[in-house]
Amino acid sequence: MNHYFRQGIVLGIALLAAAGAQAQTRPPVGGVNSAPGAMIFYVAHGAPDACGPGCSNWIAAEGAVQWDTYKRLLAILDRQNGRKLPVVINVKPGSDLTVAASLGRILRGRGIDAAVAATEVEACNGKPEEECFALKRPGGPLDAKEKLSGVPCELACVLMLAGGVHRNLPPGNRVILTARMQIYDRLAPNVSAEHRESLTTIFTDQFRRYLSEMGIGHELFDVTADRAGGRYVEVPASEWARLHLVTQ
Repeated sequence: MNHYFRQGIVLGIALLAAAGAQAQTRPPVGGVNSAPGAMIFYVAHGAPDACGPGCSNWIAAEGAVQWDTYKRLLAILDRQNGRKLPVVINVKPGSDLTVAASLGRILRGRGIDAAVAATEVEACNGKPEEECFALKRPGGPLDAKEKLSGVPCELACVLMLAGGVHRNLPPGNRVILTARMQIYDRLAPNVSAEHRESLTTIFTDQFRRYLSEMGIGHELFDVTADRAGGRYVEVPASEWARLHLVTQ
């Protein structure tokens, strides 16, 4: 990763949560500094062709991308003994965009496919969130199925999905981008307005280049960068293939 992506592990751009988004009630993943609702990874097992032709096992990625999420992605990929299981993404609001892009680079570097869907674990049926989290936390495998539609894909999701060698965004999902981004430093939160403006320009350019490197039209990010007022903009499914957000 270059200087600004390395810096982004500490000083990141995060999407503000959508209005009305449900609060995360799941316990923290890591230690005392880990935010509740941070992304976890676990292996899921489904019926034949559950995750595509010839695919019955995948890595579920669900939760908000936080500063240390890349460590957990690397850990679960390393445990697969050379298997290149696809990563099925369900990113929650409040995610760090720079780390999301670093996750995409990890996926591309490992030759991993990516898709957007929710993973529904059979053993979680009827259980509260805390018990379901305890089942997933060790990393699986867990019997599950994919919920292919109704999963919103915001900018952090797009940045992570972009890294997939093959990218799948099933019909019925929504790509929703926002013009509101927030610069923050988790160690020193009082970032000056001038520094925020400078970093916003720097990271905007970084994200455009990143999407181009991943083979995605950078105009997808321009929708976010060029519209003011914090409005949410939906990219219609008819544009996904043209922008190369999905692969054929």
